Amino acid sequence: MRGSFEDLFDYFRKKVDVNFDSSNSITKLTVRAYNSEDAYRFNEELLQLAEHTVNRLNERGRQDLIGFAQAEVNQAKIESREAAAKLASFRNQSGVVDPEKQAAVQLQMVSKLQDELIATRTQLAELQRYAPENPQVESFRIRIGSLQRQIGEESAKVAGSQRSLAGTAAQYQRLSLESQFADKNLAAAMSSLLEAQNEARRKQAYVERISRPNTPDEATEPRRLRGILATFILGLVAWGILSMLLAGIREHRD
Repeated sequence: MRGSFEDLFDYFRKKVDVNFDSSNSITKLTVRAYNSEDAYRFNEELLQLAEHTVNRLNERGRQDLIGFAQAEVNQAKIESREAAAKLASFRNQSGVVDPEKQAAVQLQMVSKLQDELIATRTQLAELQRYAPENPQVESFRIRIGSLQRQIGEESAKVAGSQRSLAGTAAQYQRLSLESQFADKNLAAAMSSLLEAQNEARRKQAYVERISRPNTPDEATEPRRLRGILATFILGLVAWGILSMLLAGIREHRD
């Protein structure tokens, strides 16, 4: 032997036999050694190494499965946090919490002012018809002008400029949709993480020892009697061949 790793591996394969039965998924490990104690010890060590290898593969698979899902959750958290920060910054800069709801409130206010304007005009028309010299005519006119200005101001808050609710609604809707999408993506990522954790718990491989390593009551190897008989027979065969060769040489010389 040259002492290389390949030589050691070949020697190992001659001394260790692994037989896997695919019908019942049972693997039989047989170790040959110089004595029963060494065979038992080597068998036990190989089983422990197999268990450690399977456990390491299980742990690596679990970490890979959960790690990928955890990375998605972390990224989704960052995106959700950024989307919420952008939406909050827009609300602070524009002074608008929800343009659609605030626009509805403004329109209701405009509608009330318009109803009040109509009522004031009606009162002014009746007063001018029956008492045109009444001092309240001028107060009604002032009241009508004030209502018209309020209606114009409130209507301008809804539409008509970039700072109006209509002007900020498009950007708000975009930021709001991004925030909602980020939240849904985060929820989906957390659900995937939970599924990955459950899947990692289910996908586990185990080495179950059906029969523990044992020392034989009687050594089956080496087969000394067979070896002696084989050596004796081979010796007889070699002696016969050698005798025939020597006899032939003698006859050739004669």
